[in-house]
Amino acid sequence: MLPKIDGNKCVGCGACVKQCPMNVLELGDDHKSGVARPKDCVECRACEAACPVKAISFN
Repeated sequence: MLPKIDGNKCVGCGACVKQCPMNVLELGDDHKSGVARPKDCVECRACEAACPVKAISFN
């Protein structure tokens, strides 16, 4: 399962990008987080825990 990022909640702080051990996420041109390398996700949920505005979920 991949992380789902709520673009309405994401503030583009990059906390999730920094915490992902597999470099799955990156900030886009709109300064919002996005899944750049989905095949590399190991579902560790570090990004979800790091998000200060709870914009990431795995459901």
